[in-house]
Parts: sequence; C-alpha cells; structure tokens
Amino acid sequence: MDFLFEILKAVLFGIVEGVTEWLPVSSTGHMILLNEVVTLDVSEDFYRMFEVVIQLGAILAVVVLFWDKIWPFGRRGNRNPLSSSGAGAFVKTDIFVLWFHILVSCVPAAIVGILFDDVFERLFYNYQTVAVMLILFGIAFIIVETANKGKRGKICALSDIGYDTALLIGLFQLIAAVFPGTSRSGAPIAGALLIGVSRTVAAEYTFFLAIPVMFGASLLKLVMFGFSFTMEEGIILAVGMLVAFLISMLVIRFLMDYIKRHDFKVFGWYRIVLGVLVIVCGLSGVIG
Repeated sequence: MDFLFEILKAVLFGIVEGVTEWLPVSSTGHMILLNEVVTLDVSEDFYRMFEVVIQLGAILAVVVLFWDKIWPFGRRGNRNPLSSSGAGAFVKTDIFVLWFHILVSCVPAAIVGILFDDVFERLFYNYQTVAVMLILFGIAFIIVETANKGKRGKICALSDIGYDTALLIGLFQLIAAVFPGTSRSGAPIAGALLIGVSRTVAAEYTFFLAIPVMFGASLLKLVMFGFSFTMEEGIILAVGMLVAFLISMLVIRFLMDYIKRHDFKVFGWYRIVLGVLVIVCGLSGVIG
C-alpha cells in the first residue's frame, strides 16, 4: 500500500510536469512547490535526479508531434534537398540549418549549466526565487503582448530565424537555466516575442530548443546519480515519465491551437497571481 501511494504521487508529478513544461508558467517552479506539499518517499539524491529526468517524458511528446519538422532525413516533404539525386536527395538542408540555429541557442545555457548547475541549485532553488521570477516574467508577458498588439511578427517562419536571433533567444534560455520560476518555455518565448518573432514560431522554436537542453540535462543528472536505481525507484521514474509524456501530448496540441487566436497575457496574469500566492504561503509557513 505504501508503494502504491508513491506511484500515485509519481502520477501527480507527471501530470504537473506535462502541463507546466510547455505552458509558459515554469515547470521547475511548480515541481518545487509541489514537492513542498507532496513529498516522494525517496532519497534526496534520487529526487534531485527525478525532477529533471521526468522531463524526458515531456520532451518525447515534442519529438512525436513534430517529427516531420525536426527529422533531417528523407525524400518525403523535402523542400530543400542537398542535391536533386543520390544520397543528397534524402538530406533536408533546411532542417539541418534549423538544428544549427538551435545548437547556437543552446550554447549559453549549456556552458553555464555545466559549470555552475550545483551552485545555482543551492542558491536559487527555493520558493522566494520561484515567486519573484513568476511575477517578473508574468509582468514581462503582459508588457510585451500589449506592445505587440495589432502588430505582425517580423519573423513568421522557422526558416527566417538567423544566427543572431538564435543567440538572443539562447540568452533568454540562460535566464531560465539559472532561475527557477522563469520557465524554460516562458523565457525564450518572451524573448522571441520581444525581438519580433511570431507567437507560433516562438512556441515551436522553443519546443525544439528544449530537446537538446533537456536531453543534456537529464543525461548529466543520470550520470551524476550513477544509474543505480532500486526496482521501486525505477518504477516511480518510469511512471512519472510516461504520465508526463501523455499529458504533454495533449497540452502541446492545446497550446498551439490556443495561440492561433489568443495572446500569452492570460499566462502572465496566472504567473503573477501564483507568485503572490507563493509569497503569502511562504511568509505564513505553509511552504519553505
């Protein structure tokens, strides 16, 4: 019965991860807050690994849903082949260029994360930082969307993103890598909107950017943990990842449909309200 209860907790963590990873509301922030209320009965080292590696389930949803846009090989749908015949006809040049841009966006967060991950986790993984970043980026979304109202994005296709734009988006991704509560999707999307990227392109590019970032972060955590799972820990991790995958499939479809007709202001207001609630709960001793 006790282990079944831990499985149910893993399901809850998977739901929260799947919902908040792609909406610009901070999955890490929500996971930190959830852990304050519902604590898995596992070692601290396992949980630190779990809260990162569970993201693999979420990222697999992106791979499945956007396979045709991210897989750089094949004749079908190849709008820009390397050559008209031979092996080059199976190479999708435009997708390779997209991945080069994504790798440029990954560089700032990758360098800082590898060098200072433990330092940032020790300094900033607390409810105070989460609350502040929730509020600040909530305000940022409202300001940016208000400024962009009625304007058409200057960058309306993934192919229009250049290396300079990719690097700027990567710098916003760096903010999310340092401060929990910022949101791995929220910070790059806000930055992309600020520099003139359309909502749809900003969301898709941010989803693709998450693939190497989250795979890299998960691999690093697994290596640091040592792959030394008990059977119970392995089941808890697998359940969390599976639920995160299934929920992410639904949430990504919802978000891509939602932003065709609406802006991101509602998420900005949600972040502000949640941030204030976190501060109140922290000061009252409910969390922290």
